[in-house]
Amino acid sequence: MPINSVTIVGNLTRDPELRGLPSGGSVCSMRVAVNERRKNQQTGAYDDVPNFFNVTVFGNSADATAKFLTKGRQVAVDGRLRWREYQDKDGNRREAIEIVAQDVQFIGGRDEQGGGGQTSQQSGGWGGGDFDQPPAPQQQRQPVPAGGHDADSIPF
Repeated sequence: MPINSVTIVGNLTRDPELRGLPSGGSVCSMRVAVNERRKNQQTGAYDDVPNFFNVTVFGNSADATAKFLTKGRQVAVDGRLRWREYQDKDGNRREAIEIVAQDVQFIGGRDEQGGGGQTSQQSGGWGGGDFDQPPAPQQQRQPVPAGGHDADSIPF
């Protein structure tokens, strides 16, 4: 059975954009920057190099994402990768890979703008539920070991 799963933790590069669907549901688009540490071959120092990911959130989670998140906020996104083709405004065929979020967790309090490496005990997330309430307290996220998996998370 194929596995299509991705988890990222990063900062929003712009405010989320909420749109309505013809079916009456909602879709929210956001862009998340995730830093990768690379060794600079000239200086020997390590630099943070950003990777940018387009994330799409559907349904009630889309509404909550647009309502509570703003540019600069740190988020954790669990989801799956989706490849799609489209035509740009000049008629050229383009391809894109995006993350379709299954779970979005806010990291830090509402007044924090991410960065700084600290998480608040008021972090919250959802996979469904009532979003008019403040996010429930959660445990601090643990970093994923190098290679992306620890031995207990591999499903075979």
